[in-house]
Amino acid sequence: MSANMHLPASGAVETSPESPLLNNNLELYPGSHVETDWSKFAYVQYVTRQDYLCNSVMIFETLHRLGSRAERLMMYPEEWSLTNSSSAAVLLRKARDEYKVNVVPIHVQHYDGEATWSDSFTKLLAFNQTKYQRVISLDSDANVLQPMDELFFLPQVPVAMPRAYWMDNTLSSQMIIIQPSNIEFERIKDAFEHRKMDDFDMDIMNNIYGRDCLIIPHRKYDLLTGEFRSKNHSKYLGSTTEEWNPHAVLEEAKFLHFSDWPFPKPWLYGPEETRIEVQPVCHNTTGGEEDCTNREIWNEIYREFRERRQRVCGANFMPVTVEKRSEPRRARRLPSPFEPIF
Repeated sequence: MSANMHLPASGAVETSPESPLLNNNLELYPGSHVETDWSKFAYVQYVTRQDYLCNSVMIFETLHRLGSRAERLMMYPEEWSLTNSSSAAVLLRKARDEYKVNVVPIHVQHYDGEATWSDSFTKLLAFNQTKYQRVISLDSDANVLQPMDELFFLPQVPVAMPRAYWMDNTLSSQMIIIQPSNIEFERIKDAFEHRKMDDFDMDIMNNIYGRDCLIIPHRKYDLLTGEFRSKNHSKYLGSTTEEWNPHAVLEEAKFLHFSDWPFPKPWLYGPEETRIEVQPVCHNTTGGEEDCTNREIWNEIYREFRERRQRVCGANFMPVTVEKRSEPRRARRLPSPFEPIF
């Protein structure tokens, strides 16, 4: 392991509620943080299954630890109890009491299609959270590496999203900055009701907002773990001449999404041979030395997530072992410079 390895997600960042939050961010929008009513802004998570509940709580734990001042909202299935002794109820109460999360029961928007995405339309309920001026919806199969409160002060538009840089002419729904409104929610509902059989939440967002969405930089705000396995980083860097520096890329990133097919998500233990097969390769430097920095960072990202998962969620949400799986239909139709997203 490299001695200067640094993962911001697990680092201790000391900020008090009274102090400016990472001024280098809010200085992008001068004066925006002065006398701000932070109750008008929220990070939003949706939960449809218990194995994803811990992921969402981990997102909120990180935002809480890093000193984000916006509110936090978790939408969870209305059939779940908040008061019994189940592991889900215990974790929901922990999110509410320790990480100041507003937990709200909702009716899950289910789609009778491929299981991986069958409930993902539920994230679009964020458009209906009209008590807030702006919300940031984040996918939970990810790490928050730095606070992103500056995004609440973007120009006034219904939606802002990064590009899915691993695809052509497509926006990524892994992060959506939303101005909730009844009008936009009705557009979303209509699109959902008239969707094609192979449309998912990402397709709906692109169909509605693909031409008039405010684009935020994918660099910093939508890094895939698979980028550390890629041999060509020009799409992420936005340059064919900039040299890839994995430490610098990780240091500047604010949101890191797990995508390393066929290696499973980090709350699942995949076969060791799969990890060895897909982990980043080492290469020789111009001086003839072996450089395994990408591999070290990639393995540390997964190790840190699992260690933090145990600390935040406890033994009831420890990773489970899965066998090597066949490629899902959705992944097969997504072009990618490395392994498909899933």
